[in-house]
Amino acid sequence: MCYHQLTMVTEKEILSLSQEVGVLLRQRGWYLVTAESCTGGLIGNWITDIPGSSDYYLGGIVAYANGVKQTLLNVPETILMQFGAVSKEVACAMATGVRHLFADQVALERLVGVGVTGIVGPGGGTPEKPVGLVWIAVETPATRRVERFLWQGDRLQNKALSAHKALSMIREELLDEEEFFHGKR
Repeated sequence: MCYHQLTMVTEKEILSLSQEVGVLLRQRGWYLVTAESCTGGLIGNWITDIPGSSDYYLGGIVAYANGVKQTLLNVPETILMQFGAVSKEVACAMATGVRHLFADQVALERLVGVGVTGIVGPGGGTPEKPVGLVWIAVETPATRRVERFLWQGDRLQNKALSAHKALSMIREELLDEEEFFHGKR
């Protein structure tokens, strides 16, 4: 069964959103890089469903284990120990880390990073951090935005909802920056 059938988000909506993100990135000459934990590469998968996405998508890291978050994304162990892997702080560190990881490919000033971490279920939740808790951070050359979500779906639904929301947040940040830089704000 397809993700979009499980989440009430249509394939057309996913493709349209992915395509719009690509158009906005292309307009700025910017590139997207992804650091995904609970989404397992789904954001990168949806972005690369669009022909020509190599013009604006450099790649991503699926950092499921904390050791990978530390080693590849430079998420400090102290942050992981103090706040846990599913936290605002780790999502932000992942977004920052993936931008810096790819900065040898493209100037940091042209990179947009997204970091996603969460508990998609069915197990792993606690009263403080229940199943469905997801943190998403989007970092552009000018801004950083992080949001908390609590999904109520099953594992596949929670992954898809998280990936869809991450793309929506990227789109919103790019549109907000366009308004800011063109004096519409």
